[in-house]
This record gives sequence, structure tokens and C-alpha cells, in this order.
Amino acid sequence: EEAGGRDERGLEALSLAGGEAAAAGRHPHSHPAEGRRATLASALELEGTVLREGRLTQFVANNLERRIRLSGAGRAGSIPAIDPAALRDVSALAARVAAQVDELLRNVHGGLQALTALSVGCIQTYRDGVESLGEAADLSIRAMYALVARCEELDRAMQPVPALARRIRDVKGTLERLEALCK
Repeated sequence: EEAGGRDERGLEALSLAGGEAAAAGRHPHSHPAEGRRATLASALELEGTVLREGRLTQFVANNLERRIRLSGAGRAGSIPAIDPAALRDVSALAARVAAQVDELLRNVHGGLQALTALSVGCIQTYRDGVESLGEAADLSIRAMYALVARCEELDRAMQPVPALARRIRDVKGTLERLEALCK
């Protein structure tokens, strides 16, 4: 609290000092709050860098590391000493967690490799199935064309059969008549 109070008083003093300097040149109709804001911004610019983007104002203090060290110097006695046993326990727990994370990552890696191998096997099986289906379809088409060609050959070979059947009937009829005459 004391360090924060000093900072507020320091900024207030800077603001007032900047305000007195700016009061002489201030416009007579300007609002006092605007003048205070302007003097506060001027005071901040003396202590560091002020960046404005729209309604957002950013401030980066000069000698920030020194200010941080000074703000912590008053509280150095309030930080308790670190227990070496607690550090060893934390270190051992961190080592166990790291070992468990390593084991988990190894298991995940192994699982991913198994899934990848399974996926590759499925894709290869699918590819082989598509290839064999294409070959089977090609062979079926060829066999169908061969069957149609054989049927056409058979049809051409069977064209004399009706005439031959008529001749056989004629011969049979002639034999029956001859047989009837012989009896």
C-alpha cells in the first residue's frame, strides 16, 4: 500500500507540476477536467511512453525494471523462505508427471501408428478389390462376346437342319409306304 501511495502521490505531484506549467497557457473556456487529463498525460509522458489508439491508452514506464525492484524491496522480508523438502517433492512430482506424459505420448504414438497401418491396409484392400472387379468385369464382357459369337456360329451351323428334317420325314414317309406295299 505504501509503495502504491507513493506512486499516486508522485503522479499527483507530476500532474500538479505539469498543470501549473500548463495553466499559464490554458484556454480560458477549457474544462478543468480536460486540463487535468491533459496535465496527467503530460506528466505520464515525462515518466515513460504513452501510446493512444482510439479510446485505449497504453503507458510504458522508463526504467521499468528498476521500479519493479524498488516496489519489491519494501516487501522482501515478507516472503517466506522456501522449504527444500517441498522443492524436492515438487521436483519428484514434476518428474513423475513428465514420465507419465512421455508414456501417454508413446501410447498415443503407437495407437496412431496402428490406426495408420489399418487405414493403409483398408485402402490397399479397396484398391485391390476395385482392380479385381475391373478385371472380372472385363473377363465377363469378353466371355459374353465369345458366347454370342458361338451362338451365331451354332445358328449358322443349324440352318441346314430344317431342310434335313424335311428330307428325313420324306424318307420316313417313303419307307412307311414301301413297308405297307410289302405287307
